Amino acid sequence: MSRTLTVGLDGSPESLAAAEWAAREALLWPAALRAVYAGDQQPSAYRPFAGETVPAPGEDRTERMLREVRATLTHRHPGLDVTTDRLEGRPATALLEAAGDAELLVLGSRGLGRAAGHLLGSVASAVLARAERPVVLVRGDDGAGAVEGDVVLGLELHDQADDALLAFAFEAASRRGAALRIVHGWRLPAYPDVLSAGTDEREVLDALLRPWREKYPTVEVTGEAVVGGAGPHLVDASRNAALVVVGHRGGHASAVGSVGPVTQEVVRHAVAPVAVVPHD
Repeated sequence: MSRTLTVGLDGSPESLAAAEWAAREALLWPAALRAVYAGDQQPSAYRPFAGETVPAPGEDRTERMLREVRATLTHRHPGLDVTTDRLEGRPATALLEAAGDAELLVLGSRGLGRAAGHLLGSVASAVLARAERPVVLVRGDDGAGAVEGDVVLGLELHDQADDALLAFAFEAASRRGAALRIVHGWRLPAYPDVLSAGTDEREVLDALLRPWREKYPTVEVTGEAVVGGAGPHLVDASRNAALVVVGHRGGHASAVGSVGPVTQEVVRHAVAPVAVVPHD
């Protein structure tokens, strides 16, 4: 069965940037790309790609947007298989259902940006909290995401992270021919022996990564231990990253705040595209 990546469109610059990122990503897999619009309302914020005309009043903007997005992406990325769909029902629910048939779901994100009250958007927040597939959030103000750079993975060494998180990060790095940079937080004990504590952390990381290094021998891997939470360090690393990968435990939460403090900080502030991978 062929693989498919799905991108959600709502007409915003962020969603158009997400479509461009998803098109490039689909060629790397390789996979087909499905661009979907969810909901009954027409995309009032739709601004066409450069060179396209603005829809006339009363015109069905949704169908025109989907046609133009497909035409633009197939023109920019020859060989890419792009299909479009208009989904019925509530946007978050429809996107989650669409994601169930895809390898990953790509959405536009405003990040923190200039408006502190607009972090992800209500639909993206609801999808992220409940998704059982990886979700990639792409900022609309960074050229559709970095093309080059390392893949950066935020990892909790003693949190028994599911293999899905490591598999996603290693595969993303291998697919790009990029290095994998792992940032992991650790806390000093009450009466620390700093030297032995650091050695223990390195041994845990080496043991965790050993089978993955063997499976992906061409991926250069580096580890960076930071005291305390890894969130600020991951945000800083995102400035020169192709992709930041973080985890989300479960797929049954009801609000973005439940994804955990590190993931929450990264999706709010990171510059690069962020992949949120659900795990047990």
